[in-house]
Amino acid sequence: MDICVIGRGPAGISAALYTARAGFATAIIAKDSGALDKAKKIENYYGFDKPINGRALLARGVAQAKRLGVAFFEEEVTTLEYGDGFKIKTNKGAYTACAVILATGAPRKARDIKGLAGFEGAGVSYCAICDGFFYKNKPVGVLGCCEYAWHEVQALQPLASSVVLLTNGEAPMRGLPGTLPVYTAPIDELAGGDRLKAAILQDGTRVDVEGLFIAQGMAGSVELARKLGAGLEGNSITVDEQMQTTIPGVYAAGDCTGGMMQIAKAVWQGAAAGAGAAQYMRKGTAYAG
Repeated sequence: MDICVIGRGPAGISAALYTARAGFATAIIAKDSGALDKAKKIENYYGFDKPINGRALLARGVAQAKRLGVAFFEEEVTTLEYGDGFKIKTNKGAYTACAVILATGAPRKARDIKGLAGFEGAGVSYCAICDGFFYKNKPVGVLGCCEYAWHEVQALQPLASSVVLLTNGEAPMRGLPGTLPVYTAPIDELAGGDRLKAAILQDGTRVDVEGLFIAQGMAGSVELARKLGAGLEGNSITVDEQMQTTIPGVYAAGDCTGGMMQIAKAVWQGAAAGAGAAQYMRKGTAYAG
């Protein structure tokens, strides 16, 4: 594909409309349709004389994009890498693209865990690819339960002396290897001095870890941007007026950029990101695959 859009909400679909109409092979990869899919009644979006629910609005956008030739893949993106173009890995396979548009919405707030904020940068990390090297030959844990967490486990296993999965009360995904230690009890607190030393579970179990990698839910736009080294401001992705991140060829739109979390804003930013990505492609970027 020429351009990969990660996210199937109004920002992602709007971006895909612009890139497809510009003549570029465009695909949308997303596991679900995000928060808008759950909206019961929308009354403040232009063009509807009566309220419309989020699912119906999304269905119209999907149909419009498909009519223009946009391909849809219902898969969970686990990581994004840059090499010969951009490589997008999912729970089902891998894709390459010349440009990427991140549009998966705002990151989910992690459950409050005593000590988590205090150990950020001192044992708590949000990116195995970025920080795994610093925990070489040390015991680490991954906080999560699903595909994203399993991907982080795999990234850490060649580096760490041991890797455990902490689900914090959630049921772990099926198919995990029996050799992977899994702790399902909720975490009571993180313990240590200047750096993290252990996770204390509510059942009294002490799990010795010097690194804890947060991978709850799915890898969203902010997590994927962080893996590439793109600029962030808190939990928002830094973008320019064309919605390009600090990495050429990577764009972001919608709630992941911060500010007003409204459909109108998401559609506008998606359009800007799509137009920006099309302009980037026209500058002669070589097709990656």
